[in-house]
Parts: sequence; C-alpha cells; structure tokens
Amino acid sequence: MKILWVKPGKLLPLDSGGKLRTYNILRHLCESHSVTFLSYYAGTQDKKYEEDILQHLPGTVPVANAIHEVGTLRRSIDFACDLATRVPHSVSRFTSPRVQEILAEWIAERRFDIAICDFLASAGNFPRELGTPTALFQHNVETLLWKRRAHFGKRLAARMIANVEYAKMARYEPVQVRRFHRVLAVSEQDRQAMSAMVDASRIGVIPTGVDLCLYKFDPESRPDGALVMFTGSMDWEPNIDGIEYFCRHIWPHVVRAIPDARFRIVGRNPDLRVKQLACDSIEVTGSVPSVVEHLRKAAVLVVPLRMGGGTRIKIYEGMALGKATVSTSIGAEGLDVQHGRNILLADDPAQFAKHVVGLLRDEKRRRSYEVAAAESMRQSDWSMVSRIFVKEIEKVTEAFSMAKGAYRGSRLDFLNFRRPSVAGRRSS
Repeated sequence: MKILWVKPGKLLPLDSGGKLRTYNILRHLCESHSVTFLSYYAGTQDKKYEEDILQHLPGTVPVANAIHEVGTLRRSIDFACDLATRVPHSVSRFTSPRVQEILAEWIAERRFDIAICDFLASAGNFPRELGTPTALFQHNVETLLWKRRAHFGKRLAARMIANVEYAKMARYEPVQVRRFHRVLAVSEQDRQAMSAMVDASRIGVIPTGVDLCLYKFDPESRPDGALVMFTGSMDWEPNIDGIEYFCRHIWPHVVRAIPDARFRIVGRNPDLRVKQLACDSIEVTGSVPSVVEHLRKAAVLVVPLRMGGGTRIKIYEGMALGKATVSTSIGAEGLDVQHGRNILLADDPAQFAKHVVGLLRDEKRRRSYEVAAAESMRQSDWSMVSRIFVKEIEKVTEAFSMAKGAYRGSRLDFLNFRRPSVAGRRSS
C-alpha cells in the first residue's frame, strides 16, 4: 500500500504526545508499506532535522517554509488580524502555499493509495477535490479542547482567545470532518463527540499505545523516596494549568501529611508560570535527555489536568514502567484504565491529595497498583496499535468508492472556509 502522511511541524524531538503517536505508528507502517511522510515546518531549512528524520523515516519529504518562526508578540498580532476570518487561527497558521501546491499535484496525479491528514491543522492544505482516499487523523476533538480552555483559562486574555477559537472551531471542524472520507479518533469518547458532526459509521478508533521495549517494567526497581512526578510539554496550556492547579490546591495537602515529599515537573520549555512554582519541595527540570530515567525514580505519577483533548500517552508510559498513577477524570479520559485497580482518579483536590499520600505511605498498596498497571499495558504496544491502524485505513478506500459525488453538496461550505494561500506566510 502506498501511503501519504501529512503533518505540520517538526516530528523530532519526540517531546509531545502527538509526535509520539505519529512517530510510532509511522515507523511500524514503514516496515510493510511504502510510506511518504510530508513533514513541513516553519523557518529556513534545518539540515540537522532533515538528516535526523530521514534516518528515522527514510520516506520523509521535508519542506521548510522560507519564513522565520514567530514569537509570542507576532503570533498575537497575527491572531488579531485573523479575527475577521472564519478559519480558526490554530488552523490557518499551519496553512502553507508550498504544501498546498505539493498536495494538489500529488493527489491529482493519484500517486498514493491512501492519504492521511494528521491533525486538523493540516486540513487547509488539502485540495477541495480529494481524488485520493483520504483520512483525517484527529488526535483531539478541537472544538471540545477549545471549549475547555475557554472555561478554565486563568488569564482573561487567554479565555478571550479561547472563546474566539472555540466559536470558530465549532463551525469549522464539523465541515472538515465531513469532507474527509474517514475520520480516525483516538478514543471512544472522541468518537462519540464527533458523531454529532458526522455519521459514527465513518469514524474509526485508534487506541493509545506505548513502546514496551523502552518503557519496560522492572519489578525490582524502587523509587527515590517520596518523589511525586509529572511529565509533559510545559509550554502547553492544559499542562501549565494542571500544574498550577496541583501546586496550589493539592500539593500543600501532600506536604503537610508528608513533609519530606518532593514534586518534580519534567518537560520541555517550561512557561514562566511553571518556573515560578519552583521551591524547596518543587523542582522544575526543563528538557531532559531521558524522561524514562526520571520516571523510574518516581514513587507516584500525577496527571492533574482540567482541560485538553484526545488521550494522555504519559499515563500509559508511566503505567508500562509500573508507576502508581493518580489522575483527574479528564487526564485519564479515553484510556482503558480502571479506578481502584490500576489507577486512582479524583477531581476533588482533597481527594486527589489523599490518594497521593496514601500511595506514598503504604508501600504494599502502591506495589499492588504498580504491578496491576504494568500488567494492563502488555497488550498496548505500538506494534499492535499499528495493526489496528492498517485495518482502519483499509476502510478508507471503500468509503472513497461509496462517497463519489456524495459530498458535492458540502463544497460550498468548504469554500466558505477556504483561506487564501497568503495565510501560509505565517505557517508554523
């Protein structure tokens, strides 16, 4: 099978859940299929990145946009300029004239059996006429994600931006979801949410996976004392909000009960709000060479998220290593976990703290969760997930045959959202 995969931004380093999911599925697909990975990114050509990604995925076609990556101020200005448009800024900023040209040519020539639009952010680059069977890989339900950010955003400006994006996304996402021949969700919950946008029969589910060779459970391993840990990209708003919430409303309860407890925040590009949380009992590491080595030292892994979408790969990684985990219900949303057996869930701060304290104090109880967590991950290796992915994309061809002419009525809707290619000048 000849597969075209399109994703915005540099895939390496593997420092986010979306990158990990894409990379691990791609590397397994490449073992038995001909895969062309179109990796387009902002800025001038990055030869080091292109050399690295070609070593990992030889079928990669890297495309650099001849612009500079924009900073926070410039992005704010760009957002203001986009207020009058119908396309969400979180989509338009990933639209590239060069990528539009490439895809228009490749799809018109029918070079591939199947095309994958990875993330809704790539959708604006695909031509109106999808002459190749094409699937939209939805790592998140974007409308739901922005709705939650609008509700939980700490700063007024952040809530205002989120409300604008939510309003636009609520109109834009359903049109795009209907336009592709098949949609791939990452959980049954996301599938149900998108069934309000398109017939549920056109939505497949790709479960979350974990690299069991890298995240390997060692039953003899012991934690570094009363060490509690969070891992994740610390420049992503849902993670920032979750960490602020944990440090201000949960961690004080833990420290009062266990004075020598320590909390370590592990993740790239920590926002200033995260850095300011550092104190005697809280450490902010920033980027680290190996998240695995840090996780091995943790007694308890916490995922105190209040917003976000999709699924948290960090939970599966921790569980595969045999880490006792405490999460909010949103943090564990969409994952095959069971409260009271292989994970503990709590949305109330006091109850969340009680779970953490209980696991730190009672080693026997913690060990039971560690063993149960590792056991439950045995069938979640990315190799197994990739087999499911192949079965799902095989259905895209059938959907394409059935859909010829079926979506012509939605073309006007699509054109109303079609942004002039000049938007690509701000691609990221």
